[in-house]
Amino acid sequence: MPVLVMKFGGTSVANLDRIRRAAKRVGVEVAKGYDVIVIVSAMSGETNKLVGYVDETSPLYDAREYDAVVSSGENVTAGLMALTLQEMDVPARSWQGWQVPLKTTSAHSQARIEEIPTDNINAKFGEGMRVAVVAGFQGISEEGRITTLGRGGSDTTAVAFAAAFDAERCDIYTDVDGVYTTDPRVCQKARKLEKIAFEEMLELASLGAKVLQTRSVELAMRYKVKLRVLSSFEEQSDEAGTLVCDEEEIMESNVVSGVAFSRDEAKMTLLSVADRPGIASIIFGCLSDAGVNVDMIVQNISEDGRTDMTYSLPTDQVKRADQALAELKSSGGLNFAELVIDEDVAKVSVVGIGMRSQSGVAAKMFKVLSDEGINIKVITTSEIKISVLVDRKYLELAVQALHDAFELEKA
Repeated sequence: MPVLVMKFGGTSVANLDRIRRAAKRVGVEVAKGYDVIVIVSAMSGETNKLVGYVDETSPLYDAREYDAVVSSGENVTAGLMALTLQEMDVPARSWQGWQVPLKTTSAHSQARIEEIPTDNINAKFGEGMRVAVVAGFQGISEEGRITTLGRGGSDTTAVAFAAAFDAERCDIYTDVDGVYTTDPRVCQKARKLEKIAFEEMLELASLGAKVLQTRSVELAMRYKVKLRVLSSFEEQSDEAGTLVCDEEEIMESNVVSGVAFSRDEAKMTLLSVADRPGIASIIFGCLSDAGVNVDMIVQNISEDGRTDMTYSLPTDQVKRADQALAELKSSGGLNFAELVIDEDVAKVSVVGIGMRSQSGVAAKMFKVLSDEGINIKVITTSEIKISVLVDRKYLELAVQALHDAFELEKA
């Protein structure tokens, strides 16, 4: 029988009533003739509670035990979902990551999937099981320890199962009814997209759109897994949600498909750094070793053998970056006059595969922001994306103005 993967996020399984609602959706697909693999998250708020227990117990915790604790939320949901399906006379059983087994690296709390053998689950499908309810977010390392895939890892679990079992499609059920041109809470004119290309979704996810985990989109693009994002709270239809697919499956794309943003950005500038070969490697190697995730980077023109280096980073990593650079300076590894920190910025980006074949997008974007009196602090571009750093107080204005300018409310 064809295989369908259905993933339910935390809000979709937040209580027993919602688990029953999700189970009914699974039953509909079973009745259509699918063997279904259901990937479940922990009930809404449960993972945060478990993380809090770990932090309170052991601030400098053993990452292996952290994974053992925080993975337990998904186990509860998987068991409850299987029981609910059984009550509906749907042959189902739960699977924890180690029972599949979903094999991962040993990088606890940020493990990567290495292999998903299909034999165990397929054998049970052959014996009459119709639904395998798999605990998302977790796997097992070569050392036999439970691992987790990072926050949002259940999305990655779902896509990986869809690839391993050659599923017809992977449906991601969440609390939104699809992918929008921007966040409807910021722009009332935001429109739900029927289809979006993998590359566009990857950029939107990496730029702040919270609909899908970035790694899950990367995986879907690599293995050509059709993804559908839809709401678990609305009536189901074959046209529901947004399909994330190959660019070739989209007849005609707008130049810009969406406006993404991230509020929690900061900007750091190292003033008067020696302009010599290897200096960037020293700076960003130091930040990397400190676990700082640097995004936009700009280097000024050299003057008298000195230059300024500016980059953006998440606000919650500012202290770590500041400390790492201070230690590097005090040890003599790097000389700079001053470190200027601005924690009141936001990143706004326009994304669209149509940019490849049409010029003038950057000029239009910059003029729109200029007309609204919004100063651009940093600019970065890729083939299908333009991102700018602006003062955080202008975030909503920038998003709304760009959404209007590129007429994203029109299909």
